[in-house]
Amino acid sequence: MAWDEWNQLKAEAGASSTRMRLNGVPDEPDGKRESSNRQGDLKVVNEHLAKIGDHAFGLYNRLWREARVAETSTGSAASDLSGQGFELGGALSHVSIRWDSALADLMDACAHISNHMDYTKNAHAGDETFIQRRLSSIATLDAGFDERASEPGKPNKVYGEKDDKGDKKDGE
Repeated sequence: MAWDEWNQLKAEAGASSTRMRLNGVPDEPDGKRESSNRQGDLKVVNEHLAKIGDHAFGLYNRLWREARVAETSTGSAASDLSGQGFELGGALSHVSIRWDSALADLMDACAHISNHMDYTKNAHAGDETFIQRRLSSIATLDAGFDERASEPGKPNKVYGEKDDKGDKKDGE
């Protein structure tokens, strides 16, 4: 690719109305935003995880009931055809074995998704509780230090004043 071609592609991509957003998620269909934070914080909604897990579990159960219906009849048909000297019996048996293998893989994947969503939901709930405890204890501790040496709700003057950037001013 030539440099001119690369610049042309970049210009076309920049002029396009559709752009990739890496720091957020699009609005929900009803117009509501999932998060009020414009930075795009990771938010795990337990209802969404539960819904995915339920669908995977439902698919697993449906596959168990409906995808194995012909297993017995296929096996007996393959055996009968082979017994009568038809090579189709061996081919039917081969297809049946492949079907069972693929079905087992798919069912394992569904079970894995369902179990993982349950695990993820519980893990995130535990993480959220841990973070809330840590942050609330820091805020309580910080407020306690400020109130001991200054008026309640005011920062301690011992630490000096900070400028707009949050840095300590020189000479203090």
